Amino acid sequence: MKNEMYAKPEYCRNREMSWISFDERILEEARDKNLPLFERLKFLSISASNLDEFFMVRVASVRDMMKAGIERKDIAGLTPKEQLKLIIPKTHELMTAQYNTYNRSLLPALSAIGLEVITSYEKLTEEQGRAVDRYFDEDVYPVLTPMAMDSARPFPLITNKALNIGLLIRKKDAKKEDELEFATVQVPSVLPRIYELPEQNDEIHRVILLEEIIRRNIGKLFMGNEVICAYPYRVTRDADMEIDEDDAEDLLKEIQRQLKKRRWGQVIRLEVEENINKKLLKILKEELEVKEDNIYMFNGPLDLTFLMKMYGMKGFDDYKVPGYTPAAVPALMNDQTIFENIRRQDILLHHPYMTFDPVVDFIRQASVDPQVLAIKMTLYRVSGHSPIVAALAQAADNGKQVTVLVELKARFDEENNIVWAKQLEKAGCHVIYGLLGLKTHSKIALVVRKEEDGIRRYVHLGTGNYNDSTAKLYTDCGILTCNAEIGEDATAVFNMLSGYSEPSRWNHLIVAPLWMKKRFLSMIDREAENARQGKEGHIIAKMNSLCDPDIISALYAASAAGVKIELIVRGICCLKTGIVGVSENITVRSIVGNFLEHARIFYFYNNGAEEVYMGSADWMPRNLIRRVEIVFPVLDPEVKKQVMHIVEIQLEDTLKARILQPD
Repeated sequence: MKNEMYAKPEYCRNREMSWISFDERILEEARDKNLPLFERLKFLSISASNLDEFFMVRVASVRDMMKAGIERKDIAGLTPKEQLKLIIPKTHELMTAQYNTYNRSLLPALSAIGLEVITSYEKLTEEQGRAVDRYFDEDVYPVLTPMAMDSARPFPLITNKALNIGLLIRKKDAKKEDELEFATVQVPSVLPRIYELPEQNDEIHRVILLEEIIRRNIGKLFMGNEVICAYPYRVTRDADMEIDEDDAEDLLKEIQRQLKKRRWGQVIRLEVEENINKKLLKILKEELEVKEDNIYMFNGPLDLTFLMKMYGMKGFDDYKVPGYTPAAVPALMNDQTIFENIRRQDILLHHPYMTFDPVVDFIRQASVDPQVLAIKMTLYRVSGHSPIVAALAQAADNGKQVTVLVELKARFDEENNIVWAKQLEKAGCHVIYGLLGLKTHSKIALVVRKEEDGIRRYVHLGTGNYNDSTAKLYTDCGILTCNAEIGEDATAVFNMLSGYSEPSRWNHLIVAPLWMKKRFLSMIDREAENARQGKEGHIIAKMNSLCDPDIISALYAASAAGVKIELIVRGICCLKTGIVGVSENITVRSIVGNFLEHARIFYFYNNGAEEVYMGSADWMPRNLIRRVEIVFPVLDPEVKKQVMHIVEIQLEDTLKARILQPD
């Protein structure tokens, strides 16, 4: 390959370390005193939630490779064992920073605005104690299940991410030298983690966490025993599912089976309070089979994701960014139907700045329009009460031909998607589960309509999921079009997904896993070749992650040839900037702000015949070779201008952009 000379490990950064850097950028937002206080709580919660997933998927995967004796080196030339040596201390450092932020910065700031978090049940006044005990007796006690460990009862199964309280107890009539017994109680997730204490006359709002209420009353669960100590603990387990699709007769059943196993995967991390009883910790360590460096000790409440619930508390709107109301889409602000508007021009949708309603309306209007013959779409992640799913069910009820690809392997949304798949099948939709061994991550909807001049195909293509909830929080782009050639391509995509039909050619769409990577490499090489001939070369690419080694080598070759390369990468970036003679023409920025940057946009100067693309794929091996992805060109000159405006604003950002330096 012509870019091989740039494929050197020292030119790349380890993927996992880059991921941790992304979480550090989120934590920076939690530490930013210029942000409203409750927004800072939200960012700390997000950084904790991200880290949970990092352990469950990435750390678990690297550890599995090491245990299997795999010596294969990553993009940065590190074996799994070498990667873990970097990851473990760095995650300890990151979590310490999270708790320092919580204890030293956020708790005092909350107190200053009249919201006091009572950190221990021992700090409750007599009156508060009575209120807490009453709540425990009436609401909490009936839900709890104490579990002991002795010769007749083995160590109980501790579920993934559940908060628990571990205890050492002694029978009341036992001798002092008798062995202490271990017991555990799961803090119920069905009850609110935050308990708001009755108001007093001082206008201070006081809250205490559920585990502290349980700790105060724990003796009531072990009558006839003396509770020696009680401390919270939490485990994170390996949640990567191994699905053998070749042997899975029914993918739906196989995924349901694997989901049950996920709760009991191997323990990757044990979180405890830093002053935990040493004997109790020893029991947890041995029974859960956790090594010393996988134990994380902190001064503060375990599982900081509860801060997202605190963010939702009423009465503190002055300390949040005001709710954002998406604008109407200008091209649709008239009395015409959505189909009449699309016939007039291609329509750009930019969420959440523009409302997601047109996407819902597109399916909703199609479901009741007598001229619509068929609706086909892919669903990767949808909301809890999805109006799109309801419209698809209604369309089937109205006699339309409805085909829906529901991706059952969408990580951590598998259960949700199984429910939708069954519901759609029951409504009479034809439900498919994608191609063997591949996740279908593309975002495409096709409506086939019979009109006076024949059959016309209307298509929605997007960078984000068909999820009306996340569309208010994620920045994504989409296009509504009835371009005949794109319509042909859309039909070919669905024929490929539902059968075995592989098109001989595509008009406009770039589809992974067979065609996309080659096409991106050729477009990057084309810019490099133009630059070598003394012409202008320019690439702008915005995505979530960049870690494909071949793409990185091609970008280095283009940079060395003189191509100006501007990258906007939100999360993982394995490319390094500032390498002399290699990446001096490359800039990388990451934008972390109020909305989650999720759109993928690609620009190639192409010797003045500028090309702009959008789509669902990042420049990662999984997107380019292990998923069904779609990248689509922006053909309409007006829409192209609007898309480039989005990119230009981000390249000029001086408020939320972090610039990747050589160090």
